[in-house]
Amino acid sequence: MKHRKTLLASVALSALLLSGCAAAAGSVSAPSEVSTPAPSAAKPEAGPTAGHGDGHHGGGTSSPGATKDGPSDAALMVCGDQPMDRLTSILDLASDPHTVNDWANNTFTCTYHLNEGSLVISVQEAADKASALKYFDAMQALAKEAKPIEGLANLGFPAYETADGSAIFQKDDFILHVDASGLPATIGPESITRNALAYQLSTTILACWIEHP
Repeated sequence: MKHRKTLLASVALSALLLSGCAAAAGSVSAPSEVSTPAPSAAKPEAGPTAGHGDGHHGGGTSSPGATKDGPSDAALMVCGDQPMDRLTSILDLASDPHTVNDWANNTFTCTYHLNEGSLVISVQEAADKASALKYFDAMQALAKEAKPIEGLANLGFPAYETADGSAIFQKDDFILHVDASGLPATIGPESITRNALAYQLSTTILACWIEHP
């Protein structure tokens, strides 16, 4: 498994850095559906992206840092061309899936609606790198069946996965969470596992962040 993930990481990062991201971080515009929900619809302070069955216990963590006015350009990339193209390629989709975007509690969330269920990619933005790492550590401590992603597979960043299909990475002041727990155990023509899907989409996004810090 470690060898397979190392190979996946190397292939994903090398391919993306060779081809380049279609848009630099500074040129990505907010999708039209991004909105700040009313207080009653906002996500709770405790438990980032809670309630999606992502292997994390509810509660126990608080939003890291001061409230921000809106998502950064880097966060918006999770709903950009690169993860969308990678997702449609892996699953051999005939067209791009419908997405819904949300910004609440310093978290930008992009939900991809697939025939088999929902794939949720979120970016929690912290005040600084130290706050992000502290928040990441708290998430990992509370997650059920969390397993560190180690070696070359983590691309040099703190990372872990959960048994039900989530991959979580911390880079700079971001916590990236790709949650495939709403999908079947295997999906697509190649019967890729949801954990492998979450990991490959994570490396796609991280490659863009590395190229456009």
